[in-house]
Amino acid sequence: MIDIDRIKLRRLDFTVLLVFLGLLRHRKATAVAAEMGLTQSSISHALRRLRDVFGDELFLRRPHGFEPTAVALALEPTVRRVVEDLSDALAGPPSFVPASFDGMVRIGAFDNELTTLLPPLISLAGAEAPGMRISARSVVRKAALDALAGGDLELALGYFRHLGPDDFAETLYEETFLVVGRGDDPAMLRGLTLESYAAARHVIMSPVGDLSGAVDTALAALGARRTVVAALPLFFPVFAAVAETGCLATVPRLLAARYAPTFGLVTAEPPVSVPGFAISAVRHRRDARNPLHDWLVGHLRAVVARYQR
Repeated sequence: MIDIDRIKLRRLDFTVLLVFLGLLRHRKATAVAAEMGLTQSSISHALRRLRDVFGDELFLRRPHGFEPTAVALALEPTVRRVVEDLSDALAGPPSFVPASFDGMVRIGAFDNELTTLLPPLISLAGAEAPGMRISARSVVRKAALDALAGGDLELALGYFRHLGPDDFAETLYEETFLVVGRGDDPAMLRGLTLESYAAARHVIMSPVGDLSGAVDTALAALGARRTVVAALPLFFPVFAAVAETGCLATVPRLLAARYAPTFGLVTAEPPVSVPGFAISAVRHRRDARNPLHDWLVGHLRAVVARYQR
């Protein structure tokens, strides 16, 4: 594009283009002024700019109004398309139509969210968006946010301590804890007390193998401690270990409510106050108004609501 074209483009604006289309439609300046809420002087000024930019009279004055020139008639389809495209842009991104979507959605999460949120989301997608394929990666926190920034994920799910300026987070729910144990465990049958809880053997989930966590910090504040006999990197092995050994495990509430019965386990409130945490859906700022992401987050909220009934 040469410099003179840039100069001409800067002299055009949306109002001038709307005046052009209005004169083609009505052929009278008074009608265009009334339709657009402008003065006739403004219409005349816009027409002068149009004539100067396009180097043509565009509209010839006649007793009955304005007659478009051949150049004006030739320009109409292009100008109309520009106005329509800009109008579409101002209306925001196109709506997401699940039934016609055909593509991959990439989600980063860790064990808890992969187990509780992803299976129901896959089911909902199968019913409403059969062309959607969901690819989940086991990534958390900084690694997940880095993948979002790099365009490798659509959403990151989980607990995030720190977010960057380009991270757009929406809280899905506030997570708390339940204790899972075997139904024949006397401590679970009688109701857990601080003493019986501390005296029990425990299995914990730790991706890095730590044998202590938030529960131990809370117990220490009360002058108590527990015995952790194993740390496993995923929750399902923790559930399986509890079912096999009779140990206790303190796990996220949604996970326990959904899967404890699958392993033949029962649940109880922990006898110690353990701080909860927020589970969020995080997207990059570039996708803050993306209707696909809105659909995903809305359905994740529906999944949580179903659990919490």
